[in-house]
Amino acid sequence: MKKRWIVMLSLVTALCATAAWSAHQSQRQLAEKMIRLHVIANSDSAADQALKLEVRDAILQRAEEILTDCEDMTEAEETLSALLPELEEIAAETVSEAGFYYAVSADLSLERYPARTYDSFSLPAGSYLSLRLTIGAGEGKNWWCVVFPPLCNAATTEEFTDSAEAAGLTEEEVALITQESEGYVVRFKLIDWVESLL
Repeated sequence: MKKRWIVMLSLVTALCATAAWSAHQSQRQLAEKMIRLHVIANSDSAADQALKLEVRDAILQRAEEILTDCEDMTEAEETLSALLPELEEIAAETVSEAGFYYAVSADLSLERYPARTYDSFSLPAGSYLSLRLTIGAGEGKNWWCVVFPPLCNAATTEEFTDSAEAAGLTEEEVALITQESEGYVVRFKLIDWVESLL
């Protein structure tokens, strides 16, 4: 009887580990095709939080213009790297026009994110390349989305799918993040669990 329980426990552990590894691989594949946008406010004051959203809107507008024709993640990363000074200047002008005198910094770096559900899609926790804009002290609540492919402003499911697929996401990956795949919740929780172990 004891042997049977040990065998069953071993099988369940092996199945969980396999499923977790598969979920972790799915997150890595998504991360290799996406660049997140991370805007960090100066503070949590109402004025600073409103300013953060103004900066977000200005950056999203320009980023969409410059990234629309990028065919893959490598091209998008190169384009953003070359235009970091311009994006930083756009953010600084937005801050100044709003009547604030905060410094703004922009960089591309690898960042860890928790699992996140947006209006039309969800992303698993994990490390993603990020276009990060820090306003002033950068001590306020932040805002994040996906700048490449440009998914933040997609008004319809069709626009979202077209944008995601044009950037190289497969139908399965689009289904995973748009919650059309029934197993997405379990898979994202498994990814969270694996990431916490690593």
